[in-house]
Amino acid sequence: MHPIALSILLGLTAAAANVLGGAVVARRHWEQRYLKYFMALGAGFMLATSLVEMVPASLQLRGFSAGFLVLLGYLLIHFFEHTVTPHFHFGEETHRAEFVQAHKGMSVLLGLIIHTFFDGIAITSGFLVSNWLGWIIFIAVFLHKIPEGFTVASVMLASGRSRGWAWSASVLLGAATLAGVLTMVLFKHAVSAGLPLSAGVTIYVAASDLIPEVNKEPGVKMALLVFVGVAFLFLLDSIFHVH
Repeated sequence: MHPIALSILLGLTAAAANVLGGAVVARRHWEQRYLKYFMALGAGFMLATSLVEMVPASLQLRGFSAGFLVLLGYLLIHFFEHTVTPHFHFGEETHRAEFVQAHKGMSVLLGLIIHTFFDGIAITSGFLVSNWLGWIIFIAVFLHKIPEGFTVASVMLASGRSRGWAWSASVLLGAATLAGVLTMVLFKHAVSAGLPLSAGVTIYVAASDLIPEVNKEPGVKMALLVFVGVAFLFLLDSIFHVH
C-alpha cells in the first residue's frame, strides 16, 4: 500500500481509538485498570520510539537544527497542556471542584486537540521517511489513544458537561488526529520539520504526561510495564527492521 494511503488508514484507526476511550467514560462498560495498562505500555514504547527512532531520523533529515524543533515541539505541548490548561493530567478526572467553570474543561480540550493534531503529523511524517518508522510511530500513538479519549471525556464530565458532550469531545480529538495526518499529506515537503516537532511532542507526552501518572500507582507492576513497552520496541527492531 502507498505510504500516504496507509497513513490515512492508520490515522483513522488512531482516531477511532480516541472515540473508544471517550465511550469508556460515556458508557461505563470497561475496566479502568486496562486503561492504566495501556498508559504504562504506551509510555515506555513512546519514549523509546521518540529517542531511538524519531530523533535520529530527524537529525538525518535536517541536521543540527532538528534539535531546536524537537525542543520547540516539547515546549509547545507544555504551553498548551500545563500553562494554558489548569490541573491537567492523564486519566480519569475526579476532582470536580477543579473544573467548576466549564471554560476550564474547554481549555483542557484545546490542549489535547493540539497534542492529537501532532499525533497525526507524526504518523504521516514517519511513513514519508520509511514504512518501518511509520509503523513504529503508529503503534506508539495508538497505545495512548484510548487513555487520551478517556481523559478528555472525564474532564468534560468534571466540568459539568453531559455524557454526550464528553463523548463528542473524544470525537473532536479523533478529528484532530486525522487533520494532522491530512496536513502532513498536503505539506509532505515539510517532513524535515514535521518529524522533529512531533518527536518533541511524543517525548513530552511520554515523559511528562504518561510516566508521572504511572508513578502514582502503588507497587511495581505498572512501573515494570514501562520497561516492557521499551523492550517491545527493541524486539520489533530486532525482528523486522532492516538496518
